[in-house]
Amino acid sequence: MSVRELVVLGTASQVPTRHRNHNGYLLRWDSEGILFDPGEGTQRQMVRAGVSAHDLNRICVTHFHGDHSLGLAGVIQRINLDRVPHPVTAHYPASGQRFFERLRYSTAYYESVGVTEAPVTADGPLAAGPSYTLEAHKLSHPVEAYGYRLVEPDGVRMVPEKLAAHGIEGPEVGVLQREGKLGGVTLAEVSEVRRGQRFGFVMDTRLCDGVYALADGCDLLVIESTFLDEDERLATEHGHLTAGQAARAAADAGVRHLVLTHFSQRYTDPAAFERQARAAGYEGELTIARDLDRIPVPRRR
Repeated sequence: MSVRELVVLGTASQVPTRHRNHNGYLLRWDSEGILFDPGEGTQRQMVRAGVSAHDLNRICVTHFHGDHSLGLAGVIQRINLDRVPHPVTAHYPASGQRFFERLRYSTAYYESVGVTEAPVTADGPLAAGPSYTLEAHKLSHPVEAYGYRLVEPDGVRMVPEKLAAHGIEGPEVGVLQREGKLGGVTLAEVSEVRRGQRFGFVMDTRLCDGVYALADGCDLLVIESTFLDEDERLATEHGHLTAGQAARAAADAGVRHLVLTHFSQRYTDPAAFERQARAAGYEGELTIARDLDRIPVPRRR
């Protein structure tokens, strides 16, 4: 059975707390696993969450601040220690190449797995497969940062009433799906578009075009909300979003399930983020992320 869910490994910004580890998020997408922004302690959080190195196919780093990348050394070494048998690809801003290399080879270890480096240089598609296209869009932060987005290709859903109206049943349905036509009936006449699912990942950024491009029509959006609205000036100065800004962007983009995360240690009441997100007009499903949460991608409509 295919699984599409987000496993939250850490939710703290800059400084971990007693209850929040540095960032880390694993997206399970059918048979693949994509690890986003592995901060310090990610390898241990993976153990706590029941995630192994064998679950990883891609690593996506938004930028090279420590709370989003210091866990790379341990994760890459674990991939090698466990001799992961399949290819693993790492995406990250090309301007941070030196940081990636330093983290990858920060200590001595036996390199048994070739992690493929695929730096991001511009907006657009990074990789494509049968179940998704991975895209990147530039964000607005003091260092170069990119967010990521998965888009599943649209499919086709057969409409039973239309099939019945044309007298098509049993094995004939499969023939029509494969060949696109049966007798004088075309596939388009008895089917409708099944919209592919979309996932967005937005970390450290001010409001910018990239935020909206990444969030557009997402079934599940993970987005930073480092500050509460009363600290909007600080958010802008340091290149971050407030809870209200993130929620308004999600509402404008038609997001179905919004996950707020990357919280400053200055706040101790997670419910305040929920109150401000609702006050900003977001009416969809809302999660204020906690470490080790497991959040399913919403079912298709």
